[in-house]
Amino acid sequence: MLVKLYSAAGHGVDASTITIEVNCGGSAITGKINYWMVGLPDNAIKEGYQRIQSAVRNIGYAFPRVRMVINFAPADIRKEGSAFDLPIALGIMAATHQISKEKFEEYLVMGELGLDGSVWPVKGVLPVAILAKKEKYKGIIIPKINAREAAIVDNLEIIPVENLLEAAEFMDNRREIEPMKVEAQQEFFQNQSQYDKDFADVKGQENIKRALEIAAAGGHNVILIGPPGAGKTMLAQRLPTILPPLSIEEALETTKIHSVAGVLPGDSGLVSVRPFRSPHHTISDVALVGGGSNPMPGEISLAHNGVLFLDELPEFKRAVLEVLRQPMEERKVTISRAKISIDYPSSFMLIASMNPCPCGYYNHPDKECVCGPGIVKKYLSRISGPLLDRIDLHVEVTPVSSDELMTVGRGSELSDQIRQRVMLARERQAHRYKDQTSLYSNAQIPSSMARDICIINDAGNNLLKTAMAKLQLSARAYDRILKVSRTIADLGDSDDIKIEHLAEAIHFRSLDREGWAG
Repeated sequence: MLVKLYSAAGHGVDASTITIEVNCGGSAITGKINYWMVGLPDNAIKEGYQRIQSAVRNIGYAFPRVRMVINFAPADIRKEGSAFDLPIALGIMAATHQISKEKFEEYLVMGELGLDGSVWPVKGVLPVAILAKKEKYKGIIIPKINAREAAIVDNLEIIPVENLLEAAEFMDNRREIEPMKVEAQQEFFQNQSQYDKDFADVKGQENIKRALEIAAAGGHNVILIGPPGAGKTMLAQRLPTILPPLSIEEALETTKIHSVAGVLPGDSGLVSVRPFRSPHHTISDVALVGGGSNPMPGEISLAHNGVLFLDELPEFKRAVLEVLRQPMEERKVTISRAKISIDYPSSFMLIASMNPCPCGYYNHPDKECVCGPGIVKKYLSRISGPLLDRIDLHVEVTPVSSDELMTVGRGSELSDQIRQRVMLARERQAHRYKDQTSLYSNAQIPSSMARDICIINDAGNNLLKTAMAKLQLSARAYDRILKVSRTIADLGDSDDIKIEHLAEAIHFRSLDREGWAG
């Protein structure tokens, strides 16, 4: 008997429907292979036959001793992963008249099987739920642990199952399973500001807090340069707490990426706070940008709509850092293979930190640097000019004094207070760029538009000219200073870029100063 049922395969952050055809019939031939899987299945799918056989028998059903052909259509797309175990098992049971096939047309099915018939979680459930709604299926049958993730899609039955027996009896109309329902939007808005860190925890460092406020307001990339123990990591970890809350659209897009990568917690629905990713400096370029034999999102895509923190920047391999350049400009990464090309979004804020030299104490107010001549410059040269050119703010971090550190009860500004100013600045930018299709913040202003948007008066021009001459700023600093000064003006609720805005922006270009590294 031939039966058809439906599952789905991932393609980037989206999914496509896969039709699974199961045909059982004819006597088995002793000593010969009596089953075939066709339609470009990978090894994980082919090995699933042994799992399926054991699972079916262990829940009390008979596994047929007949010839079987299992086809995955469309046949020219490679099928990957273990999520097809559950639909194949149901198809075999229906093709041998052990359960009804009436509901097969109404549901998409996916799940990995254990030998005892238990259904284990799979990746990429959210894109499948979105696909099921789009193609007007009644619902999807998925592992129970993935149910909350899929339940954020409304008007769709999410049938959670813990084992193959539940799925079989549901399909055979012998068991009722309550669809999973989640008040996704209500939970999302409740958890939007649930951070366990706050800028109020940071003693002193008011200048650095100001720099991060500017970075958050304009979407600027920032690098923190300072000795060990100065608080660079502590400050960086608190940057997401002052960014504007995720919108529903941003949260859905972010959740899809995390779902495909399989990094969503089992009890989570929508990602409600901006991601903060901090990969170790030993990371490979593929792990950072994505790819592999089965292309998966990398750290830059997992940081989409959030923050990517690279601690000890010069310690990263140069090849790893260089692959960041194009995604930082295009805000997406394209993974190309012989037969497919996949785009993963990667619109993130980059915050990096580094010591000024190998010993860490160059320019330290109290401790002496022991690095030899030229060592500092050689250390900084590990970061290429093109990469530094994409970082708008260079901020020197000095150690907190013992008096500030030991002060008890000093009133530091809360992250929520800073966030309110950042949101007002972002609203000004949203109004300014409402007619631009791909421009949302000051950091994204192209060089061709910078002088039209960031207009400065004669006094400002004179200040900038004098600063570039006296401080020996490099030519690439010019546009960056204009963009940052535009953000500072937005934070000050000013339509015009004033001299004080320019002066503050110039202050945050440390690494562009000739002679800074000796």
